Amino acid sequence: MAAQTGDLYDPTVLRTLFFTFEADDWESELAAFYDTDVEVPATLMVDGRTYPDVGVAFRGNSSYSRIPPGYKRSFNVSIDARHDGQHVGGYRTLNLLNSHEDPTYLRTVLFSEIARQYMPAPKANHVRVVVNGESWGIYVAAEQFNRDFVEDRFGTRDGRRWKVPGSPNGRAGLEYLGENPAPYRRAYEIRTKDEPDAWADLIELCRVLAQTPPERLEAALSPLLDIDAALRFLALDIALVNADGYWSRASDYNLYQDPDGRFHVVPHDMNETFNVSGRGAFGSNVRGGVLLDPLAETTDARKPLRAKLLAVPALRERYLGYVRDIAERWLDWDVLGPLAERSQLLILDDVREDPHKLDSFADFPADAFGPGSLRAFADRRREFLLGAVPASAAGASPAPRTAPTPPSP
Repeated sequence: MAAQTGDLYDPTVLRTLFFTFEADDWESELAAFYDTDVEVPATLMVDGRTYPDVGVAFRGNSSYSRIPPGYKRSFNVSIDARHDGQHVGGYRTLNLLNSHEDPTYLRTVLFSEIARQYMPAPKANHVRVVVNGESWGIYVAAEQFNRDFVEDRFGTRDGRRWKVPGSPNGRAGLEYLGENPAPYRRAYEIRTKDEPDAWADLIELCRVLAQTPPERLEAALSPLLDIDAALRFLALDIALVNADGYWSRASDYNLYQDPDGRFHVVPHDMNETFNVSGRGAFGSNVRGGVLLDPLAETTDARKPLRAKLLAVPALRERYLGYVRDIAERWLDWDVLGPLAERSQLLILDDVREDPHKLDSFADFPADAFGPGSLRAFADRRREFLLGAVPASAAGASPAPRTAPTPPSP
């Protein structure tokens, strides 16, 4: 088998990942160790190269608990579980997602492609998965938020990382909860060395957000937070209607504190973006869909990135400029459509034949007619946002860090 070239997350390449477990009942074994620290060993082959003793575990919350045995569940794969330095194309961890709540298989990949034009965000593409000789169809591969990610985006492996897990009532939106670190420890999962100074810095960020008057907030916050990237994060979250995101639940994102002490917000869990229905995780009403107000949730103290930053007129204008820019450039189906078609043509036959898929193939096409289609979302959301955000707002904000241009199909 000839080796593939290029980045592991090249969206134009469909790789096959071959996993071999010793036991035929590998699925039951993985289920038995779900939500523990135990990883089941397997041999992985990619691009003709064999990687022994990788660690495999089922992952996810509703994307696991709602999926019966025999259907596609998400995997976490530790390439270096038993062999230090072992990696696939420079990546030591794989997240293989089952596209729960997304019959198009596109939402994570498209959100990632758009988000990376504006801020540091995980890469994503599609892979084919074969387990013990049986095809398990198409998975979405999403880059892990780890030291490799930090080094690639920020030029250092140092700093601190937190994961903010999905929780409707987790109070993990950078809300100030007092000086005791205990409630923060319950809401935020630190992924680097657990040090008192780490929690003290996080608490200080939350305190400054909560207690600084709007006219002094930008100056006070700039040494502690990449404000411009936070505004881009908020704009992406709301323009592309992340039903499971910060604006709706103040959860499911990542935090990185660089060695200079500055925090950066990083997107995570992108499968419920482009939400046309106004329904969110566990069927919750997320109040909006394509008509979601770009200034929604600006009075909720549990979401201070929105409530506090957007209370500053200059920051609000910059944020609205990013919202309009996203709508103009990326919700234009002449731009988004070729990206969607490129990916779906790559995986079309596999999805059609997959006996383990979670949704009907009739819901797969991105441009299918009907109120729930991805194309319907793009057309209606773009029209609404361009009407809601004045054109003058776009001129008030600088161009994105990587100026997005219409991609080739």
